[in-house]
Amino acid sequence: MQYVLEAISIVLQPANIITLIISTGAGLLMGILPGLSATMAIALLTGLTYNFSHEAALISLLGVYVGAVSGGCQSAILLNIPGTPASAATALDGFPLANKGKGGLAIFVATTSSCIGTMISVVFVLSLTPLLTAISLMFTSWEFFLLSIFGILICGAITGQGKAIKGWISGIIGLLVAQVGYDRINMFPRFSYDNVNLMATLQLIPIMIGLFGFPEIVRAFKRNTNKEVMAISKFKYKEGFGIIGKNILAILRSAVIGVGVGVIPGVGEDVGGWLSYWATKTFTKDPDPKFGEGNIKGLASAETGNNACIGGAIIPVLSLAVPGSAPAAVLLAALLMHGYRPGPLLLRDFPDVVYKIGIYLLFASVTMWVLAQLLSKVSVRILRINKHILMPVIFCLCVVGSYLINFNLFDIKVMFCFGLVGLLLTWADVPLAPFLLGVILGPMCDENLRRGLDLSGGSFAPIFQRPICIFFFVIIVFMILSQIGVFRMIGARIKKSKESK
Repeated sequence: MQYVLEAISIVLQPANIITLIISTGAGLLMGILPGLSATMAIALLTGLTYNFSHEAALISLLGVYVGAVSGGCQSAILLNIPGTPASAATALDGFPLANKGKGGLAIFVATTSSCIGTMISVVFVLSLTPLLTAISLMFTSWEFFLLSIFGILICGAITGQGKAIKGWISGIIGLLVAQVGYDRINMFPRFSYDNVNLMATLQLIPIMIGLFGFPEIVRAFKRNTNKEVMAISKFKYKEGFGIIGKNILAILRSAVIGVGVGVIPGVGEDVGGWLSYWATKTFTKDPDPKFGEGNIKGLASAETGNNACIGGAIIPVLSLAVPGSAPAAVLLAALLMHGYRPGPLLLRDFPDVVYKIGIYLLFASVTMWVLAQLLSKVSVRILRINKHILMPVIFCLCVVGSYLINFNLFDIKVMFCFGLVGLLLTWADVPLAPFLLGVILGPMCDENLRRGLDLSGGSFAPIFQRPICIFFFVIIVFMILSQIGVFRMIGARIKKSKESK
């Protein structure tokens, strides 16, 4: 209770309230603008918070995280263009509602569901983080090595859109990129070619900004995304809250699904939204109107699920130092930059940080809801900005954000190079999230594998002798076999043999 009261007193300080309002508002704006994402919003803000206090940095980063994930619903509803990937499922029923003159009501229900989803996820952050941390204290080098491999493989399988091999290739490339620079065991320079900047390892934020920013900027110039916005009819807040009350069971179910999806490394808020929408569609009988034609329950479920992923994705960041989503990966880098050491020892070194993050998320969700109601009145004008004017401004922000990390021009070059890599991977229809997760988990994977081999004299036998290792190993093998179709082939042969008899 002491830590909770301390966190509340910190966030209620005038300077921190102003920081929360500005950062959450900035996140909402970046979420509303099509082509940007929560990942990009946090990446751009991270460099600006370098000289902030630890508390102000946490408040601003969590504020922009919540705002960016929630803001994407407005462009999804008004234009049928999700502001962020997390709002893709929102557009299915949100845009038909806008066409029926219920755009204002749809935005209210979406943002209220987002607020509720984030609040519910806080309960899981406060309850599951200590539990998962206690389990992670049983991990040795081998467990962390297999955990990093598991995270990359499951991220690649889910984001590969039916082609897991592409996702795995992307993750492996990210792992290789993470090997550049001094290794952490013997401090030997690898792949640096006597370049001092490469010896210091490639910085995550410039990689992130280039990887996700460039493809969106280029796509904005290739297509015309400016559409006419439908008029937003007025509605009564009593009507909106009544709809929330009628669909509270679907919202609670979607929140639990969102948290569960968020805990899985590298999956992300967009999967949480889709899975929550699918669950509501599956368990709802005789929907009227049908899903995809303006069903308010589907809209609420999608927005609850993607925002509940925020808390879920933060849980493995704090307890295992493994991000649950791409924005959480950038948040992990920001925590490291500000002196925190996420992982099994976090609660020992910073016993108050989990409670602070939970309280900051609560205040950020409420701030987001208030600002979203105000912004919805003017968002139509923002969405009419010509993308040919907007995207050059975003490109300048990418350059500034990369430079501010270390005030090093080399980081701008890194950002540009990985921007080209992002374009190439996007052109080849290869998912970018596994690449980023590979860069994040690369040092953890390499360091723990080499340490484990040193302790075992070069033997892999401990993997088959430790229960947690066996658990991870079996899941990894099962996942690979299922994704390459081995079980389908075996099932087909068994069926064929039965038919022949």
